[in-house]
Amino acid sequence: MIKGVEAHIHLDMYEESKAREIAAELHDHHVLAIIAVSRHLASSNATKALRDHAPDRVFAAYGFHPEQQLPTEDELTALESWIIEHADEAVAIGEIGLPYYMRKEAEEQGAEFDLEPYIKVLDRMLRLAARLHKPVALHAVYEDADIVCDLLDRHGIRKAHFHWFKGSSLTLQRMMNSGFMISITPDVLYENEIQDLVRIYPIEQMMVETDGPWPFEGPFEGRETHPHMIFAVIEQIANIKHIPLQEAADRLLRNTVQFYSLPINNE
Repeated sequence: MIKGVEAHIHLDMYEESKAREIAAELHDHHVLAIIAVSRHLASSNATKALRDHAPDRVFAAYGFHPEQQLPTEDELTALESWIIEHADEAVAIGEIGLPYYMRKEAEEQGAEFDLEPYIKVLDRMLRLAARLHKPVALHAVYEDADIVCDLLDRHGIRKAHFHWFKGSSLTLQRMMNSGFMISITPDVLYENEIQDLVRIYPIEQMMVETDGPWPFEGPFEGRETHPHMIFAVIEQIANIKHIPLQEAADRLLRNTVQFYSLPINNE
């Protein structure tokens, strides 16, 4: 029997009753735990409430998601203070990163987009992570990942998780050499780009996620995203890597438990 940990989900973006239902039924699906990331202060509070309701299964990360309007100085300071206050119950700082998709949308519409303020927000979040000795859960794809790698080096952060990553072969090599982790989503079942990523990246630096409630296509078309979808991802990784399913599942589980220092028994 294979088991797993969902490495990246926005549990607070589900209806509260649904989020609690998901948390309650995790073990029935052999999902040992989930890493619930946050988007801003209100999101962090909601994630904390869900974590407090199921502290043996829901592990929280607090941060500021980049694909949104910039916070004011007061908002960012309040979030930093709140994270410091609740640092002992957090397994990571996240989701943090740079707004690739929002920037590209603006550029396609002919609008200017100033990335520098977002880099400054990320720099503050990374400085906080380094101060608190926390891993980081990152939203950084394509050329943005190189900027983020530079910032990680600046702050001496080695425990970095690039969720749903996409990027160039040069960036991938840099990330592999740095020991950074990536996580694979259900689109690995139907996206050639993600399948190629799995072929290249070492399984020792890999985790699995759904990024729920984000919806997927292919065999998941029309289905609500649920953590148990990670098992289809694990099976696909095993197929691509040409290794036994149990071996792949055990390795991916161990990676996630060790990276996030999860106090769970995976025996």
